[in-house]
Amino acid sequence: MAENTKKWEEAGRRYRTYIKLEKRLAANTVESYMSDLRHFAHYILRQWDVGPRKVEREMIERYLGLLYERGSRKTSQARSLSGIRSFFNFLLLEEKIETSPAEFITTPKFGRQLPDVLTTEEIDRIIAAIDPTTAKGRRDGAMLEVLYSCGLRASELTALRMSDLFFGEGYIRVIGKGDKQRLVPVSTTARQKIRRWLEDRGDLYDKNKKEDAVFLNNRGGKLTRVMVFTIIKQAARRAGIDKRISPHTFRHSFATHLLEGGASIRQVQEMLGHESILTTEIYTHLDREHLRRTVEEHLPNFNGGESEES
Repeated sequence: MAENTKKWEEAGRRYRTYIKLEKRLAANTVESYMSDLRHFAHYILRQWDVGPRKVEREMIERYLGLLYERGSRKTSQARSLSGIRSFFNFLLLEEKIETSPAEFITTPKFGRQLPDVLTTEEIDRIIAAIDPTTAKGRRDGAMLEVLYSCGLRASELTALRMSDLFFGEGYIRVIGKGDKQRLVPVSTTARQKIRRWLEDRGDLYDKNKKEDAVFLNNRGGKLTRVMVFTIIKQAARRAGIDKRISPHTFRHSFATHLLEGGASIRQVQEMLGHESILTTEIYTHLDREHLRRTVEEHLPNFNGGESEES
């Protein structure tokens, strides 16, 4: 095996361990990063035959240029650069290099599709479309109330355990991506609906069952994300809501309504459990769009730009 190839493979093994155990990235993310790194290393070895410590900024820029020439989407280019940056930051931590060659490379810019957002009235209509006279309906109503008022991902909702409820303090503990924990305030309405569902839960299912999940399916097992999606779609259809709706729509709406209510972008980042504030900043665009629509509604002659006389 060539010396430089061996250097890349050894560094790659250490990096894989780091992002899996230290960064606690999801398995799919780990595989994605490692695949991108292998392609990058192959290019560097083929063009310059140098190890990781000898990579220069121009080499990375030329690699990104190659991706562009091959028709790679800007999102894929940005992901590749993100993985390359992460790898060299890891080498910095290991003190294998003094500076990162990827530090000042600009991420390819691409348009972001803004997600559909529900109004508070639409949220209320969807939740009201659920029948509260049945145990299933009380479960679904509590579930959607928590999904929206706490801004949870579907996976975080289905993973919510009895031991994560701290109603005395007014919080729930949420296990997010990478098993990172955060405490999220839970509304009075959500607490009331959860308590009512827990009465049904105790009556319907054997108390000796070991399942700790708050929301259970008809067989006493943990709900799946697909089931959550189905419940939301059915409730939205009954409510006459024609938008593209998924569990994440509730999360988008929660974040947007927080900003509209005066919360700071940092507060929203903390509530959503985003590691980077850049991920949260998409909601500032949503908030500005809400502002524009509001102005248009109240000022019919508003055209969103300068007048012809100015």
